[in-house]
Amino acid sequence: MHEVTPPVTPVPPAPQPVLPLPCGMVLRPWREADAAALVAAYEDPGIRHWNRPEPETPASAVARIRRWHGRWADGEAAMWALAAPGPHEAVGSIGIADIDRREASAEFLYWLLPEGRGRGAMEQAVRAVSHWAFTSGGLHRLRICHSVANPASCAVATRAGFPLEGTLREALRHDDGFHDEHLHARLATDGPVLAQPAAGL
Repeated sequence: MHEVTPPVTPVPPAPQPVLPLPCGMVLRPWREADAAALVAAYEDPGIRHWNRPEPETPASAVARIRRWHGRWADGEAAMWALAAPGPHEAVGSIGIADIDRREASAEFLYWLLPEGRGRGAMEQAVRAVSHWAFTSGGLHRLRICHSVANPASCAVATRAGFPLEGTLREALRHDDGFHDEHLHARLATDGPVLAQPAAGL
């Protein structure tokens, strides 16, 4: 009888780590006190257009943060808040979802509020999460997908070491219709990923 290939990715360790960035910001677990950042993200036109978040109220945002904690514990996703060190509220979000433990792969999700932009934080965050995912997380392949009409996200992916693999035709539906999507990916065997300063997002 054919044997099923066992999962190669371990359940993420607890507690979720804090990842420092060269720009002085950190990636840390989401706190219920960050709920206002999720509400603000939905209200930001750019974030709402490119990321298609669900409408948020303070109560639904707290519930979402609790679900993220549960998905971390179950090894289904790893979401970080991007913030200044200490008690400061989140100004961005980054993480990996759709974790396939058998194929050792996952997809990036990220957005950044205006007050967090302009210091290279998101590129550094992609690098930091990639390093964690390939080492502590045990993943082999990470991907970033974004609309071809979103050059800022494309620049983040490319500068963070995720080469463009191709275009997925009309793969995602935005408010203004179907968009072609760029597919970027990086493998654990592509070499080490280090968080490095950069200009831009």
